[in-house]
Amino acid sequence: MSKLTDKQEMFCREYLIDLNATQAAIRAGYSEKTAKETAYENLTKPHIANRIAELKSERVKETKVDANYVLNRLVEIDQMDAIDILNEDGSLKPISMWPKVWRTYLSGFDLSELWEGTGEDRQQIGFLKKIKWPDKVKNLELLGKHIEVQAFKEKYDHSSSDGTMSPTAEGREKRKSRIQELLNAKSRGS
Repeated sequence: MSKLTDKQEMFCREYLIDLNATQAAIRAGYSEKTAKETAYENLTKPHIANRIAELKSERVKETKVDANYVLNRLVEIDQMDAIDILNEDGSLKPISMWPKVWRTYLSGFDLSELWEGTGEDRQQIGFLKKIKWPDKVKNLELLGKHIEVQAFKEKYDHSSSDGTMSPTAEGREKRKSRIQELLNAKSRGS
């Protein structure tokens, strides 16, 4: 493997910050005017691409965040059930009694005091608790993409009856006939 220059090494390390090659080139000390071109060139050089992959692998080991981690977290979110945080009467259980998954993935929690009356007659009548749930649909889309379910992608069958992509004589005749019908209808309508 070719030895990287100090600037190339810095580019690799800066690239991992935000995966923006142009900004990584600038932060590594390359000219702003040519940063986009330099970044592209750097990413296409095998020894630089290999170093970036090596650094990413090191980061995965350090953080213990890899594809399995992400997938497991997405599955946890998908399996969250509101009954885990509600009492029988529909009120919220104390947060300390919530399963960790709820405490970790809750998107937002607002607590407002409710008052009635004015001045000295003002009395607190309760609390309004608002919980923002994680977006389950977005979560399922991410899960589907991760494991390539592609449940949200339309599929088209372009193969012919014999399994090839080549049109059959029967298919060609049908298309030819349909085109002729359309042309005839158009000439009658003109």
